[in-house]
Amino acid sequence: MTNVVVFLTDQQRWDTMGLHGNPLELTPNLDRFAAGGTFCEYAFTNQPVCAPTRACLQTGRWPTQTGVYRNEIPLPTDADTIARRFAAGGYETAYVGKWHLAEMDDAPVPPELRGGYEHWFAADAVELMSDAYDAKLYDGDGVLHELPGYRSDAFVDAAIRWLSRPHDRPFLLFVSVIEPHHQNSRDAYPAPDGYRERYENRWVPSDLAALGGSTQQHLGGYWGMVKRVDEGFGRLLDALRSLRLLDDTVVCYTTDHGCHFKTRNGEYKRSAHDASIRIPLAFNGPGFVAGGRRPELVSLLDVAPTLLDAAGLPHDDLPGRSVADAVRGATDWPQEVYVQISESQVGRAIRTRRYTYAVTAPDADGWHDPAASRYVEELLYDNVSDPHQLANLAGLASHRDLADRLRERLLARLAAAGEPTATIDPAPPRPSGQRRSYPL
Repeated sequence: MTNVVVFLTDQQRWDTMGLHGNPLELTPNLDRFAAGGTFCEYAFTNQPVCAPTRACLQTGRWPTQTGVYRNEIPLPTDADTIARRFAAGGYETAYVGKWHLAEMDDAPVPPELRGGYEHWFAADAVELMSDAYDAKLYDGDGVLHELPGYRSDAFVDAAIRWLSRPHDRPFLLFVSVIEPHHQNSRDAYPAPDGYRERYENRWVPSDLAALGGSTQQHLGGYWGMVKRVDEGFGRLLDALRSLRLLDDTVVCYTTDHGCHFKTRNGEYKRSAHDASIRIPLAFNGPGFVAGGRRPELVSLLDVAPTLLDAAGLPHDDLPGRSVADAVRGATDWPQEVYVQISESQVGRAIRTRRYTYAVTAPDADGWHDPAASRYVEELLYDNVSDPHQLANLAGLASHRDLADRLRERLLARLAAAGEPTATIDPAPPRPSGQRRSYPL
């Protein structure tokens, strides 16, 4: 039977990867891993904030279906998680690192809120109870452990210690580091000593260069955090190799959402822009070796069925698709990714290969309302002619027919996700000038 390891980072932009064009050589281990396996070039989160995305990853269901549509809502104790599905299939299950699905802040997560994981070395809101050189996690008995070294290194070390134990069953190991998420207590990106200095005043993605935000304050540290995380990922792969587990293990690398550095709203995510929703995603191991650079639109909703498929476990009841289907030649792949947005707004969006179409609910509250009955068009981007999403086309007369077609596709996705019936009002009309639209 195939082992499965998931390596989850936090708030990592898609263009941190060399395979996505980053010239700083931040991710040589991830790039090599993805190039030799299956690299999902167009991968997106379904909810650009921590807890809802993590609920999606653990269950394979929409955040509004699990009830975890925003932060500070615990995952239901009876949730049908991948841990419980793998355990039912004879697997040993373990979780290391950030959980953020129990609303415990700095207290240990009780067993009933651990999603069914058998082995536990984790904490809930890691960003609130630890720091870059003050790493802490709780064991399965609720005992707090202070860990030596830089925080992502300490979490990787803990995962390697668990891998080094004798295992008489195949296993699912979920490793969740907090980096490159900002340190909430001081609104900083604390890279290891010397790493921020290495990357300051160097390459800046075009959206950040155009819009500013907190880029000059934070980007050097952010790049440094990404570099150190990649080094830790390389050590984890080395450990699997030295333990003679690598050839029998499917490894998935991804993140929960991106980071726009206060360019799209007052913080770092919670928007429909690619800086928030486009993410790194790659698989390697049995069934994924030499899978290539995949052109399909893939989302984090597809991760659970992919992992279950890799282990030969049932997954047909889940709304996502196994990426292995694409590797095996499936052509009936969805033509858009559906995104739910909470907290900053009650928002919904679809991302096709060419277009981003997003709506917001003016009469709903992003903290208290999981969905709405009325939305208004907010954003329309042509991601081919405007890859950095600087020109909002919503309301232009030239794009009215296109927006109408995207509206119908978005309403269909709301219905498929089991959301209440809703309407979408057009954006206020604007003259087009010389602009024109292109086919979907």
